[in-house]
Amino acid sequence: MNIPNILTLTRICLIPVFVVFFYLSDDTGWRYYTTAIFMLAGFTDWLDGFLARRLKQTSPFGAFLDPVADKLMVAVSLVCLVQDQATIWMALPAAVIIGREIVISALRQWMAEIGVQSRVAVSWIGKVKTSFQMGAIASLICFYQPGDTHVANIFFYGGYLALYIAVVLTIWSMVDYLIAAWPSLKPTVK
Repeated sequence: MNIPNILTLTRICLIPVFVVFFYLSDDTGWRYYTTAIFMLAGFTDWLDGFLARRLKQTSPFGAFLDPVADKLMVAVSLVCLVQDQATIWMALPAAVIIGREIVISALRQWMAEIGVQSRVAVSWIGKVKTSFQMGAIASLICFYQPGDTHVANIFFYGGYLALYIAVVLTIWSMVDYLIAAWPSLKPTVK
């Protein structure tokens, strides 16, 4: 066990805490706490990677667990937001983002099994997508409906805009990964 792995496990442990706070968040004050928990999880994601590289504490366990923790937090957050804002405008991007994560996880696993996992390494598009996705989710947790102030409206509509930008980047990165993996996926003619 090292510091980066402890941070990753902490992020996983924050998921049920996040869910409890999310469902207690009828009051705006609770929304701020829920958003803070989500942002803390996002910060630990950055911090565990930074420390793993800086302290040279990378490990196979951390390499496995870190993306799992990220996908769990994002998927749970999106499911909560879909339940909270039960519209096609929330359900569709959530389905695309969660679906992409399933497809890419399966693709990476399969590529690792055939020994060509380097073809589907994390790209810059994925990192940008994650930034938009995390910002959008945090904004939509905190500002879950149009408000009485310009600031609330900016964050609400800005959150949706960032979410849809994340969806475009999600599709782009998935296509990018599939193109990179295509030589191993295409059927061979005998």
